[in-house]
Amino acid sequence: MPASPSTARAINDRLALRLLQHEGPLTAGQLKQLTGLSRPTVADLVERLTASGLIEMVGESGEQRRGPNARLYGIVGNRAYLAALDVRMEGVSVLVSDLVGRVLAEASVPIDGDSGTGPAVEQAVALVERAAKEAGAEHLHTVCVGAPGLIDPATGELRDTTGLPAWHRRLVAALHERLPGTRIVAENETNLAALAEQRDGAAHDRDTFVLLWLGMGIGAAVVLDGTLRRGASGGAGEIGFLPVPGTRGLPSSTDCEGGFHSLAGAGAVLELARECGVLGAEGVEGSGAAEVVRRAVAGVGGGESGAEGGADDAPDGASAPDHPSAARFLDALADRLALGVASVVALLDPGCVVLGGEVGQAGGDELAVRVAERIVRMSPLPAEVRPSVLGGAAVLRGALLTAQDGAQGELFG
Repeated sequence: MPASPSTARAINDRLALRLLQHEGPLTAGQLKQLTGLSRPTVADLVERLTASGLIEMVGESGEQRRGPNARLYGIVGNRAYLAALDVRMEGVSVLVSDLVGRVLAEASVPIDGDSGTGPAVEQAVALVERAAKEAGAEHLHTVCVGAPGLIDPATGELRDTTGLPAWHRRLVAALHERLPGTRIVAENETNLAALAEQRDGAAHDRDTFVLLWLGMGIGAAVVLDGTLRRGASGGAGEIGFLPVPGTRGLPSSTDCEGGFHSLAGAGAVLELARECGVLGAEGVEGSGAAEVVRRAVAGVGGGESGAEGGADDAPDGASAPDHPSAARFLDALADRLALGVASVVALLDPGCVVLGGEVGQAGGDELAVRVAERIVRMSPLPAEVRPSVLGGAAVLRGALLTAQDGAQGELFG
């Protein structure tokens, strides 16, 4: 049956708004060309959306030609304000944007694990409130919180997970209390990173892929046919618990030690670096896993300069490890990562695996190529291995995109 006039108007309005979101300010003529609608229909929807306060004239097009200029229309950014949070074990980062994603304020705060649940929550909530004030946002329409752990698919809340700080779970409830009328969304950090890599990063041309998060902890996000898959209990991608050879024992239902986490988590990467002689030199001891991997890549000549490893290739002026040690470390790390990647490939056949997080980005093509070579030998299924483009920033970016999509879905509806 043909759509009713009101339904047709709603469809046309949403189409125009989506085009304005993704293409930027457009003239009525450009909207006509992109939508295929008639000139009178476009004129009606422009008038309707302007009257509703969703779009406004933001300039003129055609200043360089003779004749009248065409009006440029764009989405009204201050119609709604959004916040994105990246909640880590050691602190919180937040950014506040308008409806079209323009970042207006950014801030972060370290949180001492011994400070207690109440003070930690207060620090995090106060950070959000300060960032919103700095951005000039009297009210936040949507806040998306990215955190490690499981999200209950029935309630959308962060589940009480052993090994994670209690203040993580309490934070979501506190935001509901302190920000009345604000839509609060919680999502697993790795899932958000995958959404960001799909929209803006390494998986921009893929509708089926798996992101392997490499950081303090280990996780995976599964995107099949363009849809993020969370699993029956919200735990799809808990690859840190995957039993693999080479560990001391097996993981338990409450502790991933003995699982893939024991081979590929940040602590295991640093220990491997010590064994290979990459970590331990003056000025390197105590560096994070991502920095150690970055220096190893420079040591094999895989840094930005592409030159043979040396002091000039190392980040921050530190000496890069010698080529044999760096190559030995990257090969051993690739051996470990290949165990998890091969398991993912055998079960899901995603065709593409992104090595995400700070470590995946630091490893770049040097590490991705090494892992891919091992997958070719281990699996009959083809799988491209790509390094992250966004690294650790993917969580905040994914949280912002999620908040933006939710707010626009409500307002544009």
